[in-house]
Amino acid sequence: MTFAIAVARFYEDLAERLVGGAQAAFADAGVGAADVFDVPGAFELPMAAKLAAESGRYDGVACLGAVIRGETDHYDWVCAEAARGIQDVQLRTGVPCAFGVLTVDTMEQALARSGGDKRDSGRHAAEAVVALARLRGQLG
Repeated sequence: MTFAIAVARFYEDLAERLVGGAQAAFADAGVGAADVFDVPGAFELPMAAKLAAESGRYDGVACLGAVIRGETDHYDWVCAEAARGIQDVQLRTGVPCAFGVLTVDTMEQALARSGGDKRDSGRHAAEAVVALARLRGQLG
């Protein structure tokens, strides 16, 4: 099995932590390191997931990033469209795509969810795509 990571680099430190957790989960699952594709922000993740899924090279795509609430409603639009888009990609292509995007109010919340303890969204996204890819293999 081969996997991809699409990662939004808007918050570089958080992105690195999320990728680290995802890569550790892929290694623990015995599937090797995932290919990593960078995009500027969470809004661009659905397109990156679509390109990876449609390439035929990947059994799943872990989509990672962070959106931290600001003073405007931009947060709501980015979070909703990233989630909708990623879900749409997996349903249209049949290639599992996990939503490992932190949608938080503060940097402190983001740090608590980006690795180092039981709340590691990168790891959880990778575990989800591996599980779905294996299910797809069993049923397909």
